[in-house]
Amino acid sequence: MKSIGRFEDLEIWQLARNLNKSIYQVIHTTQLKNDLILRNQLERSAGSVMDNIAEGFEREGNKELIHFLSIAKGSCGELRSQLYRVRDRGYIQEGEFMAMDELSLIEIKRIHSFMGYLKKTSLKGSKFK
Repeated sequence: MKSIGRFEDLEIWQLARNLNKSIYQVIHTTQLKNDLILRNQLERSAGSVMDNIAEGFEREGNKELIHFLSIAKGSCGELRSQLYRVRDRGYIQEGEFMAMDELSLIEIKRIHSFMGYLKKTSLKGSKFK
């Protein structure tokens, strides 16, 4: 695996950013914008995925990164659950729900895979060089 110098270079962060953009679009183009509690929960969980990946990366140690990736993965699961409520309340159609749910599942799988890689590698992060 090539060396990654910035969290922005991580595919999982880029995917989280795209997911965040999708959530923002739904919020601001549907009546979801008026459901303040659900809207805020969606924004927070989607942002948490991105932010925890970035925070873990910036701590420069694999143990910390794995910990924060676990939090990001959990936030992505939380987001998936909230998307069901969005669909069930009629803010989005089934196709839009399925597209965002699939993106969320891909993100969860990639975070999981990256965590597995980090647990097996002999590299322990730049903090421990």
